[in-house]
Order: sequence, then C-alpha cells, then structure tokens
Amino acid sequence: MNAPSYTPEQKMQFLFALRSRGLTDARVLNAMEAVDRAQFVQDGVFKDRAYEDMPLPIACGQTISQPSVVGLMTQALDLGPRHHVLEIGTGSGYQGAILSHLARRVFTVDRHKRLVDDARATFEALDLRNITAVTADGSRGLPDQAPFDRIIVTAAAEDPPGPLLAQLKIGGIMVVPCGQAETVQTLVKVVRGEDGFDYTELRDVRFVPLLEGVSRD
Repeated sequence: MNAPSYTPEQKMQFLFALRSRGLTDARVLNAMEAVDRAQFVQDGVFKDRAYEDMPLPIACGQTISQPSVVGLMTQALDLGPRHHVLEIGTGSGYQGAILSHLARRVFTVDRHKRLVDDARATFEALDLRNITAVTADGSRGLPDQAPFDRIIVTAAAEDPPGPLLAQLKIGGIMVVPCGQAETVQTLVKVVRGEDGFDYTELRDVRFVPLLEGVSRD
C-alpha cells in the first residue's frame, strides 16, 4: 500500500487535531494515520487542504467529512477485526478505507455511480481487498449481505432507518446522524439488544441528507 504523502509536520498536526477533539482509540488513530486523505480528494484546489480538520467538497454535490468526525464515528462503532461492516454513503471512499483497516469485511453503498466508481478505483490502487463498493439505494441497506455487526451511515436521516436496524445483528452497533436536512443533526449510537434498541446521543454534526433511490448522474 502507498505510504501517506503528508510531511512529518502535517502528520503531527493531523494527529494532534484528532486527539484534541476526543479521539482516543489507538487502533482508530493508527488506521487514520495509515490512510492518506489526499488520495480521496480529487479536486486540485482542495487537495492542499486534505490534512486540515474540515469537510471538503467532492463530486455529485457531496462532501468528504472532516477527519475528526470520521474518527469519532469510527471510534463509536467499537470495531473488532472479525466484524462484518456496512457503510451507507461511500462518498469519496475515505471512511470506508479506514473501516477496511479495522474490520474483516466492509460493504459500502452509495446512490451515485460516479462516486462508487471513483472510490472503487482508489480502493484498488491502495490494494484494499476487503472492501466492496456498490451502487444502490443506501436507505434499504444490503439485505443480501445482512446481518451486519456494525453499520455506519454518513448521511442524515430523520430517524434511524428501519431497514438498516433490521439488518443489524443482536449486539450490533449502528452510528447514524439524525435530524432534518439543512439543520444541525445529532449523531446517534444505536445498540441492538435481545429486546430492542438502545439509543445514545453523541454530539451535534452536519451531514448531507440520506436520500432514497439511485441517482442518474
């Protein structure tokens, strides 16, 4: 796999920003250090800002989330090396690449074929063989591959989507931003128990909305 291209100073600042915003899990920090965010920022204008803790625009009117939010969502999943993971909202592929360092198998879904094609090409270039990118309606999940140990949603739903909750294993965890589009949302951690679901609010976030269907762009 290609080594990250950031300078030692950029690396130090990048990891300091993650830790200062509450990221403490050593495995997650190591995964984020190993994945070069610049590889997932296509636009040359923004590539120079790849190591800053800020969201950046990508194709199809979407964004690559700021690294600290990516890290905190990943940390909340409490991933294990044997876990079977579903990501809803492939976007640039950055979040999925980090998940691939922490889990056995990752499926990532996006409604935009262009984003999936670009992310798949990046995964192949980085030799990430345990991640599969699919163009599909993310609000419906991937029932053919369910159940999942972990589900992460990188677009905001009004409430945790029922089809995704149904695809979560007993004891599984889902992390999803919830709230109305164009407003600040709340990041919610959902744990599926034998008798139902337990919900914990983590922090305020802002994500693009989770839309049904597959885009034609």
